[in-house]
Amino acid sequence: MDAFYASVEQRDNPEYRGKPLVVGGSPQGRGGVVAAASYEARKFGIRSAMPSKKALELCPDVLFVRPRFPEYKDVSKKIREIFHRYTDIIEPLSLDEAYLDVSEDKMKIGSAIEIARQIKDAIKTELKLTASAGVSINKFVAKIASDINKPDGLTFIGPSQIEEFMERLAVEKFYGVGKVTADKMKKMGLHTGADLKNLTEEELIFNFGKAGRFYYGIVRGIDDREVQPDRETKSLAAEDTFAYDLTDPAEMNVELDKIAATVCDRLQKYNLKGRTITVKIKYSDFKQITRSRSLAQPVNDVATIAANAKNLLLATDLTDKKIRLLGISLSNFREQKEQPKKGNDAQLSLF
Repeated sequence: MDAFYASVEQRDNPEYRGKPLVVGGSPQGRGGVVAAASYEARKFGIRSAMPSKKALELCPDVLFVRPRFPEYKDVSKKIREIFHRYTDIIEPLSLDEAYLDVSEDKMKIGSAIEIARQIKDAIKTELKLTASAGVSINKFVAKIASDINKPDGLTFIGPSQIEEFMERLAVEKFYGVGKVTADKMKKMGLHTGADLKNLTEEELIFNFGKAGRFYYGIVRGIDDREVQPDRETKSLAAEDTFAYDLTDPAEMNVELDKIAATVCDRLQKYNLKGRTITVKIKYSDFKQITRSRSLAQPVNDVATIAANAKNLLLATDLTDKKIRLLGISLSNFREQKEQPKKGNDAQLSLF
């Protein structure tokens, strides 16, 4: 989705349309951070996770509104219902983003690009919002493609285009490469995918740890990860890798609120409640830890999940820490219901 929270606010409040708008933060600049910024605000350099004070400095006329997470969750549910008309192989990343494997092709359309176009049109017609789609042969390239022509974009990167496309791509545009890693790459003279491609897999692993193996494959267009639909498991989780490493606890709390909302949405979709809350933390050096807490009663409400996640994060000592990824999972479920089946192995044309 395009500037999701801000776009919902502009849709529902005509007086906000065409104006620089921020969801979250403080209109006085007294703490708080930006949860979402409209495209009008982004023209001034305002972005998610930016302190309110900085947003005001960049645009003194910016409007601040309180987030309405229940409304965003409701809209996200309606978007998911549109997805399910075309495929049941859906992997949500957050309230406003998901991977779809359309080889199932429930509507028998026969073209991945046409499916993407119809989904975009349905979202625009029924929900009065715009979405951007990326179409390709794997998750990584589709993700990159979805960001190219925002807002309201549709970008196709075919098999014969992938390696050339990845070679031209700036390293900071690689999904999962944060600011610290991008800076390290540039100091090594690595500015594009082509530069990364000149290194052996062993050299990438030596310099970037396990992520180096991923970089080696992805710069060649290789990504064998399947789209993983929600299904019955021992735990249910959501996580996010940030565009730059987080150092401010207030920014981390905003991200945990978003992740908790996604987890809560999935729990409620499947009528699940969990007793054990786990926070996953990955630092800028790729070191990863988890911290868990078990509650007396199973829960599936966003406030309880977010509050416990924040307390678990705070207990890790955040002094001088740079965080590139946060995740929340629920386990020890009280109830489980049958999950959607994956569908058949039918093939369809990307075109």
